[in-house]
Amino acid sequence: MSPLDLARWQFGVTTVYHFVFVPLTIGLSLLVAGMQTAWVRTGHEKYLRMTKFWGKLFLINFAMGVVTGIVQEFQFGMNWSDYSTFVGDIFGAPLAIEGLLAFFLESTFLGLWIFGWNRLPKRLHLATIWLAAIGTVLSAYFILAANSWMQHPVGYAVNPATGRAELKDFGAVLTNSTAVGAFAHTITACFLTAGVFVVAISAWQLKRKRATEVYRPSMKLALVTVLIASLGVIVTGDLQARLMTQQQPMKMAAAEALYDTVSPASFSLFTVGSLDGSKEVFSIRVPKVLSFMATGSFDGKVEGINDLQATEQQTYGPGDYKPDIPTTYWTFRIMIGLGFLMGLLSLVGLWAFRKGRIPRSRWFYRAAIASLAAPFVANSAGWIFTEMGRQPWAVFGVLKTASGVSPTVGAGSVLTSLIVFTVLYGILAAVDGVLMFRYAKAGPPEPAPEPSEVDAERPPVFVY
Repeated sequence: MSPLDLARWQFGVTTVYHFVFVPLTIGLSLLVAGMQTAWVRTGHEKYLRMTKFWGKLFLINFAMGVVTGIVQEFQFGMNWSDYSTFVGDIFGAPLAIEGLLAFFLESTFLGLWIFGWNRLPKRLHLATIWLAAIGTVLSAYFILAANSWMQHPVGYAVNPATGRAELKDFGAVLTNSTAVGAFAHTITACFLTAGVFVVAISAWQLKRKRATEVYRPSMKLALVTVLIASLGVIVTGDLQARLMTQQQPMKMAAAEALYDTVSPASFSLFTVGSLDGSKEVFSIRVPKVLSFMATGSFDGKVEGINDLQATEQQTYGPGDYKPDIPTTYWTFRIMIGLGFLMGLLSLVGLWAFRKGRIPRSRWFYRAAIASLAAPFVANSAGWIFTEMGRQPWAVFGVLKTASGVSPTVGAGSVLTSLIVFTVLYGILAAVDGVLMFRYAKAGPPEPAPEPSEVDAERPPVFVY
């Protein structure tokens, strides 16, 4: 394999692995903040136990996300030096703000939250988890703004003397329509991920009839979260599809394996293409749905792969401008299909838990526990689709991926680092799995004992 292929594999492996933790961290931070708010407002001990239990799992996941995210920064200079040279002036700005503002906000106040129990006043301590949660959301936005510039470059100019892209309008980068759309879709996916995570673990414990006073309200909260988030994912995904049709029509055509321009365009449920990827052999389609997804009209025109290939050759010169069509096609469907299944699970769950009930159906618990993998697979599929659907571009229409790889790093060096990082990530995955299983199995903390007469005589110091 060439250094380019190995570098792409390494970045893909590390990025997907890191992104396993990111959505869960963001979603759980907000859910835990909501649980603690419920405790502060009501004083009910079940909310305190929920906060401490899910908060512990959130902290483990946060730590893993930080460790795996550091590797991303090294790869830009290690394997993608020409890319870093070209986009550093633009790409570095939102990432610097993310590190100096958002990450320090979340890490500082998360530290205060961890060590502030029984030391800070109740409402001040609550503010620390909300500020940490806000930091995670801001962090996501700045990173998505940087990535969205690669999808739809705005607010820049290429200096002909240096051959570098230079930032001209930072506001345009931060308000990029692609960034706004990606942020809305990502945040709803984060809530969906956290909701399903809480559903699966709560179902596992309820099946064992453990701490029902904690896991039942956790399950109800999570099911409502999944239902609302799944609807949000559908709406924001539809908006993103229309943006994608305008900005990266080849990605939309590849997502549907649509080879020829048609009006109206049908949505493919299943398509088999030729071996060279130039035409459709067999497909099962739903009439007019793709036209609505892409244009907002059931009769809208959607351009096909072959026509777009000819257009891009005229615009950018000779070359193959098609992404890997099977990958984009199936990752798109995996993402959408799992999203609908998670929404369906929430409806079934809310019906089963209505009017204070605790369901006894083994099939429901099995489905809820099995759903744990669904949001992580869907998130990874969506990320792979977003990045591979842009190929052969690193920065769409401006810089090809082949032009961004480090020219002096050989295949042996990249292969060595790929193997080392893959092994390290495997070890981290094992550690994370053991810790998560251990604390999830242990369950929430026991209720606080009733205060004795001696304790009652002591003056309270920030006692909750």
